[in-house]
Amino acid sequence: MNNIPPTRTMGPIYLDNQATTPTDPRVVEAMLPYFTEKFGNPHSGGHVFGWEAEDGVEAARQQIADLIGSESREIIFTSGATESNNLAIKGGARFNRSSGDHLITTKVEHKCVLECFHRLESEGFRVTYLDINSDGLINLDDLAAAFEEGTLLVSVIGVHNEVGVIQPLAEIGAICRERGVYFHTDCAQAVGKIPLDVQEMKIDLLSISGHKMYGPKGIGALYIRRRPRVRLQAMMDGGGQERGYRSGTLPTPLCVGMGEAASISRAEMADEAMRLENQRNRLLSDIQQRIPDVQVNGSMDKRFAGNLNLMFPGISGDDLVTALKGLAISTGSACTTATIEPSYALRAMGLSIKEAGASARIGLGRFTTDKEIERAAELIIGEVLKLRESKDNVTKASQLEAY
Repeated sequence: MNNIPPTRTMGPIYLDNQATTPTDPRVVEAMLPYFTEKFGNPHSGGHVFGWEAEDGVEAARQQIADLIGSESREIIFTSGATESNNLAIKGGARFNRSSGDHLITTKVEHKCVLECFHRLESEGFRVTYLDINSDGLINLDDLAAAFEEGTLLVSVIGVHNEVGVIQPLAEIGAICRERGVYFHTDCAQAVGKIPLDVQEMKIDLLSISGHKMYGPKGIGALYIRRRPRVRLQAMMDGGGQERGYRSGTLPTPLCVGMGEAASISRAEMADEAMRLENQRNRLLSDIQQRIPDVQVNGSMDKRFAGNLNLMFPGISGDDLVTALKGLAISTGSACTTATIEPSYALRAMGLSIKEAGASARIGLGRFTTDKEIERAAELIIGEVLKLRESKDNVTKASQLEAY
């Protein structure tokens, strides 16, 4: 499916799908009855209104489980991937503290994951932050060497939110399982986009976001393995919903929407990935023909099909994003836009401050059309050349003035 949603038939081109995705119209349609007709509290077990809502929630739970190869009872709903990451990392470390105080992650994790580890460090936990290779991938030998007697948990992002690289989750899972250490992965950018199987990959905790896979905002999920059992400390006190891990009344429409999004992704993932890869490669080829010195940040072989992260030597990525009035791209994570510093992830990959500052992220999605790809290439090429020419003119003027 690549038809443009009715609300976006005209206007600027959206290529920032790693920041968020438009809600699929089929998802909206599935949600609507749960706002006005099946509006009951899913935790009200004494009447039909509660039963209808509960049925919707449980069906959604099963749809999400089917997408990642888990049991439905291993899925708990949260407000989004940030909450899921907090519950998995903090909850796992705090509950199991009697067994150790050492944790492992990488230097390129999403901001919310790194902040979780910083918080745990303030509580006395010790954290090893692994370097990564220049292609954005983890070094498995470095990971294996980082384990200690009291290592409790490893957290490695599944698909990177900026450069789109896919980490070797199965290999990481095998290393952790062999040592009896929890393996958590932030898969907000991976679920619904690449094949995932928590059993085969030996994943113990997996964070999911609704709005990254064409579902609604404000809803997420956390996979918590039952066998071998994973134990977490709850983050919120209340009525004990979601197996006691996440108290609070579930937002039935959002749960249903996320479930429908998962079902659609499961059915269409392979075809969608093929189409996105073709579009991405065409966009890259068109840009490289006119701007041959453009560089791709991160591995192209181990990369989500809808992502490009490009470095345009000689210009500012921020200037490019601002100049592209008819095209939405970004300079990095939508969750760290308050900072003016270059991407810490690109810096960790070995890029200089100047190179990181000259980079931009392009995110293709389900509703991206071939015509939009053609137009996007024209816009990007045109603005890069203009920015370079403008910079050259300023440099020449400065030289003349100095002379």
